[in-house]
Amino acid sequence: MKLAIVTAYPPSKVTLNEYAFHLVKSFRLKEEITEIVLLTDKTEDAKDLSFEANGCMISVKECWSFNSYWNIKNVTAAINETQPDNILFNLQFMKFGDKKVAAALGLMLPLICKIKKIPTIVLLHNILEEVDLGSAGFTNNKILTTLYGMVGTMLTKLILQADIVAVTMNKYVKILEKKYNAKNVVLIPHGTFEVATEEPSYTIPDGPLQVMTFGKFGTYKKVESMIEAVELVRKRTSLNIEIVIAGTDNPNVPGYLDQVKKQYANVSQLRFTGYVEEVEVPVLFNESAVVVFPYTSTTGSSGVLHQAGSYGKAVVMPDLGDLALLTQDEGYRGEFFDPTSVESLALSIEAILTNEAHRIAIAKANFKAATSHPMSRIAEMYLTTFEQINQGKNKTAMSFNAG
Repeated sequence: MKLAIVTAYPPSKVTLNEYAFHLVKSFRLKEEITEIVLLTDKTEDAKDLSFEANGCMISVKECWSFNSYWNIKNVTAAINETQPDNILFNLQFMKFGDKKVAAALGLMLPLICKIKKIPTIVLLHNILEEVDLGSAGFTNNKILTTLYGMVGTMLTKLILQADIVAVTMNKYVKILEKKYNAKNVVLIPHGTFEVATEEPSYTIPDGPLQVMTFGKFGTYKKVESMIEAVELVRKRTSLNIEIVIAGTDNPNVPGYLDQVKKQYANVSQLRFTGYVEEVEVPVLFNESAVVVFPYTSTTGSSGVLHQAGSYGKAVVMPDLGDLALLTQDEGYRGEFFDPTSVESLALSIEAILTNEAHRIAIAKANFKAATSHPMSRIAEMYLTTFEQINQGKNKTAMSFNAG
C-alpha cells in the first residue's frame, strides 16, 4: 500500500504536527505499507524523519501553506502526481488556516478525493458542536457564533463526504450520527505517542517539586490560575515548588506568555521553557511531580493527557467536557478542580503533592490507560479500516460489472 497523509509535520508549528510524527513512526513499521507520502505544509527547515528503526520508504511533498487560498489546487496536484492507493487526512477545522475561506477551501479536499475514487479516511480531532468558540479564541459575539455554527455545519457535511471519518471520542460519534445522520463515522482512540517498555519507577527527582503544564496557551489554556494556585500551596505547606510552563502562545493570542512573564515577574521559581523539541519531551515529563491542565474549556481528546499517562504521571484536570469523559472512556484518573476557582485548583495540586501514595496510585492508573492504546495499535486500526473501505469498493465494482 502506498499511503498518503495530508498533515502538518515537524518542524511545522501548525497544530497536530506532533501527532502526525508519532502516527508516521508507527505506520512505517507496518508490513502492509510500502511507501508513505507526506503531503505537508511548507517549512524552512527539513522535515523530521529521524526514526531509529528501519521501516518503509517515506517521501515528502510540501504542497500547502497555512492560510493559502491555493491549498486545494496544490494538494490536489500533489495527489495526482504521487498517485497514492489510500489517503489519510489529519485534521481539525482550522488545519489549513484561521481565515474562514482558506480553512473552508482546504476542508473540501476529502470530497475531491471521493470524486477521484481514492479510499479516504479523515481523522477529525474535534467537532465544532463541542467547541466553546469564545474560550477557544474565535468569537464571543452571538451573531458571529451563530454564523460560525452555520459554516461549521456546512464544513462538517463536506468532511463527511470522505469514505470514513474517524473521531477520537465516542461522544463525537453519537453527535455526528444524530445531527448529520452519518453512517460513516467510527471511533479510533487518540492513542499514546510513546509507551515505555518498562513501568516507570514513579519517583520524583531530587530538588524542587515541578508543577508543569504543556501546550499552546492564551485561549482556553490560561496559566494565571495555575501560578496563583501554586502560590497558595506554597504558603500553606512551605513545599519547595517550581512552576514550569512548557510551550508557546496559541497563534490566535500572540504575546500572551510575554504578558504573563511581566505580570508575575515577582513570583519565584517560575520557568517558561518556550517551544519544546521532540527529544526534550521525555525529560520534561519525567522531571515533573504533577501535570496540570489549567483549561477553561476543552476542544477534543487531549494529547497531553495521553503523554502524561505514558510517562506515569499524576494529573490535575478541570471537571468539564472531554477531559472528564476520557477518564470514563479510557480509564485515566486525576484530581479534578472547578475551572472557575483558583482555590479549587490549589487544593487539587496540594492533594497530590502532599500525599505520595495518592500521587502514585493516580500515576499507575494513567500509565495503565496509556499503555492500552499505543500508537502501533492505532495505526493498525486505520489499516483495518482502509482494508474495509477497499473491500466495499471492490464489491461495488463487481456488482456494477456484473450488472
